Amino acid sequence: MDSFEINKIIGALLGTVFVVFSITLVSDALFAAHPPANPGYIIEAEEEGHGAGPAEEEEVVSIATLLQDADPAAGEAAFRKCQACHTAEQGGANKVGPNLWGIVNRAIAGHEGFSYSAGMRAYAEEAGTWDYENLNAFLLSPKGTVSGTAMAFAGLRKDDERADIIAYLRTLADSPAPLPEPPAAETEAAEAPAEGEAAPAD
Repeated sequence: MDSFEINKIIGALLGTVFVVFSITLVSDALFAAHPPANPGYIIEAEEEGHGAGPAEEEEVVSIATLLQDADPAAGEAAFRKCQACHTAEQGGANKVGPNLWGIVNRAIAGHEGFSYSAGMRAYAEEAGTWDYENLNAFLLSPKGTVSGTAMAFAGLRKDDERADIIAYLRTLADSPAPLPEPPAAETEAAEAPAEGEAAPAD
């Protein structure tokens, strides 16, 4: 190989290096990211303890009070949304969930022949029976009440609808469980005259 061919090869290599280097410089100039002079959005979070003051707590009415005016017939109609997973008649088959005949005051995770989740079995050891309070809490938020429950239902947020369904579930028994007594404070509040009204005469 003579010196002329060697010079051509070296020239070609140098030319290639020059082209690559030039392309790199141009690319850096075209696609360089420059931070904006001012950020597009400023997000300000209000510190606790400032502003309009603490949020008002939502008044919670006990299920015992709600059941005093609950309508089992309305609860039966609302129960249709539960029928995809539960039967209600005596001796009814288990579906995705257990049969609910006699559910009020029944032992939690105690229906024979149904395979309960580990979360429900653990809740049974803690809570014991499906009394009105436990039914109300579970129907309000199944996953919030029983961690790990297999029940996919989101819950019933409306107090009256939940009370109607519990009143209907109460009827699913040969001898329905007695209704609970409402707390004395709520009873007195219901009986107290409204502001501006005169108290009843003796």
